[in-house]
Amino acid sequence: MVTHVPAEAQGDERGALLNFVEAQRGAIRRSVLGLTEEQAASRPSASELSLSGLLKHVAEAELNWLRMAQQQPNERQRTEETWSDSFRLVDGESVPETLAFWESVAKETEEFIRSVPSLDDTFPLPDAPWFPKEGRVSLRWLMLHLVEEIGRHAGHADIVRESLDGKGAYELVALERGGDRP
Repeated sequence: MVTHVPAEAQGDERGALLNFVEAQRGAIRRSVLGLTEEQAASRPSASELSLSGLLKHVAEAELNWLRMAQQQPNERQRTEETWSDSFRLVDGESVPETLAFWESVAKETEEFIRSVPSLDDTFPLPDAPWFPKEGRVSLRWLMLHLVEEIGRHAGHADIVRESLDGKGAYELVALERGGDRP
């Protein structure tokens, strides 16, 4: 969906990147508007993805990247055995709880990005077959990656939501604004 993402000020790269990430977050948050927990957990399309699972996944993915950039341990680190739990709500988790968790991660991401000396600062990538050996990326790369990662899943969320009740992005923007028309 085409939306206008405002820059905070002319030439404010950090603010622009943070706003683009937030625009993608908003698309996923809107995808669960007005749904029951059961609807949000359902898988109405050919995909294995549910809206609540997507919500949890992007929140945990953002936290994981943030912790890598901060070079701190991830308190929600997944293992091979728990990887599938990052795509579904478990143990009494709820959509409101997951939204609140993601909101806290988003706030921490913003505080971190605004506090670093430069977006050119780098951090090491983990040892994994899909990353270059001893690879490093910049904080600018991190923000662009979050736009890509969250945006990809926002597209998934659009399809899942339309499969559930026919509501598209424009109707969800209107619903978020308290109306029934974009």
